[in-house]
Amino acid sequence: MDKMTNDILKKVLNGEPLDFRDPTFKELFDIQEQNAGFLMKFNNEPSSKIRQELLEKITEQKLPENVKVFSPLKSDFGRHIFLKSGVVINTDCIFADLGGIYLDENVLVGPRTTFITLNHDLRPQYRDIIITKPIHVHKNAWIGAGSIILPGVTIGENAIVGAGAVVRKNVPADSIVIGNPAKIIKRRKH
Repeated sequence: MDKMTNDILKKVLNGEPLDFRDPTFKELFDIQEQNAGFLMKFNNEPSSKIRQELLEKITEQKLPENVKVFSPLKSDFGRHIFLKSGVVINTDCIFADLGGIYLDENVLVGPRTTFITLNHDLRPQYRDIIITKPIHVHKNAWIGAGSIILPGVTIGENAIVGAGAVVRKNVPADSIVIGNPAKIIKRRKH
């Protein structure tokens, strides 16, 4: 990876705004194009062993053997998906991962969940500016089917996000949230 690409990747992971019309953004578009090819192969591959190898190409990381990601998977970038041991991602999930998606040990992700780490500047004259914020999902959290997790959200350890929830604020550890916008309905005790 060249220095310019490395600098751009550091900027987005640090949340620095980027103009997607800037010529240097081409580096990110090139990575997206490469990722699209890997994803197409991943989504059409019946062998779980080969899918695991493709997932490592998508993320550019060596992944624990017990990570399970079911196809189809959609990702706009791929390299900023960080998966720890025991993560299970069900079918048809979307990872808009440019800003970084971090799933800790034993996180369960239900089908059709969407993670979004980027947004555009709200001012019309600056709409070309992309702003990224990472998503962190801590150990043993369970994200229900069809949930949408928005930029900058942290989901605490052992938390449960109910199916279809739209999560725009942090979810405390050991709590259950549901709805749009997601609200705490219960705090679990051990």
